[in-house]
Amino acid sequence: MKKTDELETLPESDSADEHLPPIEHQAIAKVDLGKIAQGVRLILEGIGEDITRPGIEETPSRVAKMYAEICGGLHHNPKEYIKVVPAETHDEMIIVRDITIFSLCEHHLVPFFGQAHIAYIPDHGRIVGLSKLARIADNFARRPQIQERLTTQIAELLYDGLKARGVMVVVECEHMCMAMRGIRKPGSKTITSAVRGIFRTDQRTRAEAMSLINRNLS
Repeated sequence: MKKTDELETLPESDSADEHLPPIEHQAIAKVDLGKIAQGVRLILEGIGEDITRPGIEETPSRVAKMYAEICGGLHHNPKEYIKVVPAETHDEMIIVRDITIFSLCEHHLVPFFGQAHIAYIPDHGRIVGLSKLARIADNFARRPQIQERLTTQIAELLYDGLKARGVMVVVECEHMCMAMRGIRKPGSKTITSAVRGIFRTDQRTRAEAMSLINRNLS
């Protein structure tokens, strides 16, 4: 589909995307920016805005590129991050906590954001680089999502992909669909968890993980 003229005349600061990581470059190449911009223009007209005024006229193209960025996880397979570190023997608990995530509520297309905490116990030394855990969480977050599914997807990918003895994922987020509309309760947090393997069957192991995740949290 031919892109709209406004997308072809983006300001230099918006058209030069060297600051974006590869996942966003891939997304922009696969997303129909023109169709998104057209939809944004209709929304602005629908709420009564003047789409020709200086502050608004470039908004559809900016929003199109924003959606390509924040929904980039749709166009990248998170399984690619499951790369086992060779020749390792570690078989004790590994936790990466306080992973900042931003996602988009699929019901209202407004953000929810917060932190993910990931714990797993490897089997036969099958571990991944620590940054891969954060990348997996980020990938599943960068799409229209619900927090419950996000939590489960992270846990199942790690459990199945690493053949881990156990996986625990805890996600805590604030949802703008509850803060800025509807019930309007800013500051409320939603906490979800998914447990697999030994974390589900062994209460002491689960309690140890939760104590480490909750340690010194403000």
